[in-house]
Amino acid sequence: MPSSVWKPHVTVAAIVERQGKYLIVREEVHGKIVINQPAGHLEEGESLIAAVIRETMEETQYEFTPTGLVSIYRSISEENPDITYLRFLFCGDLGRHLNGALDTDIISAEWLTREDIKACRAEHRSPLVMQCIEDYLNRSSCSLDIISQLYA
Repeated sequence: MPSSVWKPHVTVAAIVERQGKYLIVREEVHGKIVINQPAGHLEEGESLIAAVIRETMEETQYEFTPTGLVSIYRSISEENPDITYLRFLFCGDLGRHLNGALDTDIISAEWLTREDIKACRAEHRSPLVMQCIEDYLNRSSCSLDIISQLYA
């Protein structure tokens, strides 16, 4: 028997569209400036919904209300093939904008069109950036009640 159980890194991401533009963050990762959806890791004891609300606020200073689960992705880190991510993509609505500081690695929160995002693929944190937008546009999201509230 193996001495340890393999575990993926669980992440959440938010996709928000307003008037044909998408909320993205520009962040520094390993000394490189990249763009991504507001996203981050699930913390111990936290629900997926609480995580996406928290991560969106920390990275953009917007209040976020998830309205649906768009997709779930499994991806292998380009930097370290021993790391696998399990990403839960939520769509939703933004509330008020707060005046707090962004997470330390976040440079800015911006609104870009799909075409703008496509045009800067070399700056994407991962291939999931564009895939998430395409999936948001081309499939229906699931109701949040697909996530068990008893065992969330």
